[in-house]
Amino acid sequence: MTEPALPAPELPGPAGSTGSAGRRPAVLVARTPERAAGLLTLLSERGFDPVAAPVIERAPVDDRAELDTARERLARGDYDWVALTSVNAVDALLGPAPDAEVARDDTTSAESVVRARPAGPATASVRWAAVGPATGRALAAHGLEVALVPGTATGAGLAEAFPAAPDDLPAPRVLLPLGDLASDTLRGGLAAKGWAADVVTAYRTVTRELPGELRRPYDVVVVASGSAARQVAAQLGPQRVVAIGEPSARAAGAVGHTVLAVAAEPTDEALADAVTEALVRT
Repeated sequence: MTEPALPAPELPGPAGSTGSAGRRPAVLVARTPERAAGLLTLLSERGFDPVAAPVIERAPVDDRAELDTARERLARGDYDWVALTSVNAVDALLGPAPDAEVARDDTTSAESVVRARPAGPATASVRWAAVGPATGRALAAHGLEVALVPGTATGAGLAEAFPAAPDDLPAPRVLLPLGDLASDTLRGGLAAKGWAADVVTAYRTVTRELPGELRRPYDVVVVASGSAARQVAAQLGPQRVVAIGEPSARAAGAVGHTVLAVAAEPTDEALADAVTEALVRT
């Protein structure tokens, strides 16, 4: 039997505000309202006053030649694996999903993603790896079977979970479609295991300005990436944040945020738990 979620604490107004005591704690989720819908519902049910707005968004690469070449090589069967570290990367590589209902947040288990759908005929010889359940579901919406979802939803976790490459010459190849701000963690981890990793810039990360009415004090800000943490700092200054994972938490701390909590796993429920527990504790 699971314990009931802690209720949101009643707080005085956040620093710099003139709010009265007993108000609902204000939470900014630095995501689009569509992607944040599940988390907004959970936070509202727990007595918070949440809003969502993106501070970054995906944009196409300026030169698509490299990505087009990677798609051609994928179609020829040049890759043993494709490793995806975000839903954005899936969209950039494969285009819009046929299944418009695919969820965009990590709210199901890795096991349910792996068993989601059979492989599509055009990519039957390729194995697909996803950094987490949301990315796995995005692949499943294209009819692709996900062969690997790590227990830790980070690039380092994916590299650790990846099998060692067979002793073939030349080394077997892995396609890594990444954002322009991605670190070298996954490529380096795969190279250490004997894989030849082809990194392709699949999309760019660009800034989205928060609307004026949302430039106000918050009790906590939820960040789901290092890029989002940096942009929140740039637009709002240092905040008290809850991070979706350790990489996001490290990036948040590096730009001056106070990290109140890190979600136990990259799911809406875990994020809601982390927000609740952090504010009750503080």
